[in-house]
Amino acid sequence: MKPTNSMSTIHAYAAKAPKGPLQPFEFEPRKHQNVAKLKETFEMNKTTTEIRKVQVERFSLTSSKPFDQVVAALNSAVGHPSMDGFWKAVSEATTKSDMEKVIQSALAPSGFMEFARFDHGGVVHKGETGCHSKVFRFVIGNPLIMRQMAKHVPDAGSYAPVTVLVDERADGVHLSYDRMASFLAAYDNAEALKVARDLDGKVEALLTSAAG
Repeated sequence: MKPTNSMSTIHAYAAKAPKGPLQPFEFEPRKHQNVAKLKETFEMNKTTTEIRKVQVERFSLTSSKPFDQVVAALNSAVGHPSMDGFWKAVSEATTKSDMEKVIQSALAPSGFMEFARFDHGGVVHKGETGCHSKVFRFVIGNPLIMRQMAKHVPDAGSYAPVTVLVDERADGVHLSYDRMASFLAAYDNAEALKVARDLDGKVEALLTSAAG
């Protein structure tokens, strides 16, 4: 194999090159459009971070009634739909009116239904011997009330339905609730706050009744 003469190769390529002065580079409009599109996509997809400080008010009652009696009173004051059937019916409702009928049928006279219940005491004291304090967390609410608030403040969906904690302590049975108005106060929306304060009044009346 013969070695390549590098100078001969360079002269050969030079002979094939176009003659005359160099032409200015022309920026293709299509490439410009692609760059603009990439920039637009980046602007659309970028994320922002916001930290909002929320000062929470906690409402709490202490009852001298036995834990089971307090839970029974709370239990009887809220609706207990089959949740699978409830969400299926809500999903299949074709109008706002139909949806409202489904929800209203699941509510107790208090205006609330139970979404979930967690036996926190059974987890906290698992494996311990002897008697231990009971702790239940109830998730209760009314989707129609949530809807009213979330239309004005979308973050209201993070707080509704609400949590009620019923826990047994040495001084009695505590019923605790974080006020919705305190969650939404930072958003400074009068319409949502009005609904939230009304909700707080209803929940606190419910807990007062269960504790008495």
